[in-house]
Amino acid sequence: MTSQLSVTELRQNFSDSLNRVSYAGERLILHRNGKPSAALISCEDLELLEALEDQLDIKAALKARKEGGRVKWTDLKRELGLDDE
Repeated sequence: MTSQLSVTELRQNFSDSLNRVSYAGERLILHRNGKPSAALISCEDLELLEALEDQLDIKAALKARKEGGRVKWTDLKRELGLDDE
């Protein structure tokens, strides 16, 4: 179940909100100025999300490996903003 909650409501009822997420598995979408700004999810949901991201990364890596494409280390560092400049 997903519910919506303002940041102000979260501050006022933090313990209750944390219990709803931790024990009931509820997902809370936090709103600031009427717009969604963040989500509060259980550790179980986070682990699932991270596992799904890992699977997507593995699929992408295997596809790139099949295609035989190569990227120069210096180009990758520059793209990721890791160059020393």
